[in-house]
Amino acid sequence: MARDSDGHAGAVLMAFVLGAVSGAAVALLWTPSTGEETRQLLNEKAREGRDRATHAAEQGREFVGRQRNTIATAISRGREAYERRSKTDETNEAPA
Repeated sequence: MARDSDGHAGAVLMAFVLGAVSGAAVALLWTPSTGEETRQLLNEKAREGRDRATHAAEQGREFVGRQRNTIATAISRGREAYERRSKTDETNEAPA
């Protein structure tokens, strides 16, 4: 259940970020400034966007790594439980 809300929150956040970036780009293009000033500002914003994207990608990789470990642990525990259950079933079925 929590995963569904996390995915929805991520989609909403991504839509917000894309809207903000688009709005900022339009605002920059409509402001009365020289071409050089606009290019410098766009380059600065592009660098900031790249840095944020790099940071977000790093956080995504860390999240995937944590989830991978969680899933591996769950699979391992599931196997152990299955093996214990199988041994218990074999013991109960043995002729007396």
